[in-house]
Amino acid sequence: MERDRILAWLRETDPTRLARLWHLADATRQKYVGGEVHLRGLIEFSNYCVRLCAYCGLRAPNSGLTRYRMSHDEIMACARQAVAYGFGTVVLQSGEDPGVTRDWLADLIRKIKTQTPLAVTLSVGERSEEDLRAWREAGADRYLLRFETSNQALYARLHPPRPGATSDRLAMLGRLRQMGYEVGSGVMIGIPGQSYEDLARDIVLFGELDLDMIGVGPYLVHPDTPLGDPSFRPVVADGDQVPADELTTYKVIALARLVCPRANIPSTTALATLNRTKGRELGLVRGANVLMPNLTPPQYRVLYEIYPNKACLRETAEGCFVCMRQRIAEIGRTVGVGPGPSASGRQRQPAAAE
Repeated sequence: MERDRILAWLRETDPTRLARLWHLADATRQKYVGGEVHLRGLIEFSNYCVRLCAYCGLRAPNSGLTRYRMSHDEIMACARQAVAYGFGTVVLQSGEDPGVTRDWLADLIRKIKTQTPLAVTLSVGERSEEDLRAWREAGADRYLLRFETSNQALYARLHPPRPGATSDRLAMLGRLRQMGYEVGSGVMIGIPGQSYEDLARDIVLFGELDLDMIGVGPYLVHPDTPLGDPSFRPVVADGDQVPADELTTYKVIALARLVCPRANIPSTTALATLNRTKGRELGLVRGANVLMPNLTPPQYRVLYEIYPNKACLRETAEGCFVCMRQRIAEIGRTVGVGPGPSASGRQRQPAAAE
């Protein structure tokens, strides 16, 4: 889909026209990845982070946050829960934590791969090529690294690089693919300073990167970050700031499905935080095909505060699983079995919208 057409959809307000977009995205999802909703168990295993990202509550200077790092035994207990619930994948997510060493994580991946049938997705930030290669060799299947925005000036303001290092997430995504990972990326929707043109370019870039996974969600402000201060927030022209709202999030999910028909696209917790009643369900009927029940033990889950007041913050892993299974049934879909469809290696055909 051309950028101008994507831009028109992002600005569309007519409910009748948007109903057409929802239908196209849902039909494309059914055609290319089927009707199953795949559940991927999320384990937020460390909230340590060395980065200074302007929007994230895990940022290193946040001294008000109690830090934790789960042990192998704790993480393996979560992985066994995932198997018991029938999940096909666990997502190991953390801040950019140097305490998570190459060998420590490689040993953990080998344990999961030898003791369970699970696929392993990593979401641990920007790491060295040697780390990434070692984890792939240990058995990691997928890597998720959101590029957040294709506007390089905005990115530089929101993501200060580590001292003495540069940040090139697009290059890292390319290296991950060369190593054999399934590659996921995505953006925040409505972060201050993001224009409609920026967001349209982001969606075009999804297609150019030929992503296997696309994670998108609304920007939710954390008060203990630079973006929590209105005086810091980048400003765009009147009427051109993308809203960090529910409707725009659905539009991006739908357009991502049309640009990357075979990608795995979750309906995220951030979306559910905006609409706790039906946010996940509406994401699923507008292009998404994945949910990510949280397996993180509750005492740690409340400390993984990228943004405050997350949906399902104090719910048990079992309660989260039962709730999601019920929500899937209510929209007439079924829970997928195994790790879910893989876009890697398949010939892709772009879908089109009016």
